[in-house]
Amino acid sequence: MREPPYLPFLSGPASLAPGLKPIAPENLIAPDTEAEVWLPDKRRIMRDRRAEVFFSNLPDALLAEASALVTDHLPPSEEDWPTPLEAAAARVSDDLCLLQRGADGLWRLEAASLVAPTFWRLADKAGQPLGGLHDPVPDANLGLVSRIARMFDGLRPGQVLERFNWTVQAGDARFTPDAAPLKALAAATPDDSALSVLHLRVERQTISKLAGSGLLLFTIRIAVDPLEAALSSPERIAAFRAAWDGTDPALAAYKGWPHYERLVRAALRCLS
Repeated sequence: MREPPYLPFLSGPASLAPGLKPIAPENLIAPDTEAEVWLPDKRRIMRDRRAEVFFSNLPDALLAEASALVTDHLPPSEEDWPTPLEAAAARVSDDLCLLQRGADGLWRLEAASLVAPTFWRLADKAGQPLGGLHDPVPDANLGLVSRIARMFDGLRPGQVLERFNWTVQAGDARFTPDAAPLKALAAATPDDSALSVLHLRVERQTISKLAGSGLLLFTIRIAVDPLEAALSSPERIAAFRAAWDGTDPALAAYKGWPHYERLVRAALRCLS
């Protein structure tokens, strides 16, 4: 098992707080920790299930601006894809979403290549404003949405913000528009197999603003690793237990954690 690239539970319980931190612009994508393990499957899904994982209300010229920002650190490619956004998404492990600010001041999802959704369907969110994207997240009220929108408004081209989100799941699937199969697998797994089934799923998200169009580029990189690999020391086990127990029950319920509570407890007993 590899060393997981991200361990956000070391920073404390899961939270709805934006938690955005500035990073160097050259780290928008690089280093791509997941390309080797994910890109072949990602490209296959992009071609075979395009209607489920891609949509755009934007002209190719705007998609090309985003594509250039994502791939300018990579050598040229002759691979053929229907749109510039898909051409970029096929070369990096990250999913790529573009938000546009409307005349009403609302940021809406207007284009996306989304191949590793964490339990949501692109068709349900296409064209939705920021508030719709966060529904039904608990406490994602107008105050939170307005605060994030102001942050988006104030972002300047050249700035890159990063945040992490995490959960646990049964199995190692990344294309997960529906959580039901994972919950069923968890329910069918006996306690003594918890460590072999449970995985840590981390979203590395970045936000940046395109200089020409003013669009927001939202990248989502999914890393999935066996929970056992993430909990490889007593200090990590203690931090994970504290983060799991300390997460607000409403947020834990939204994340589906009650479906994994039994297996998480069994895994922690095994590791302790």
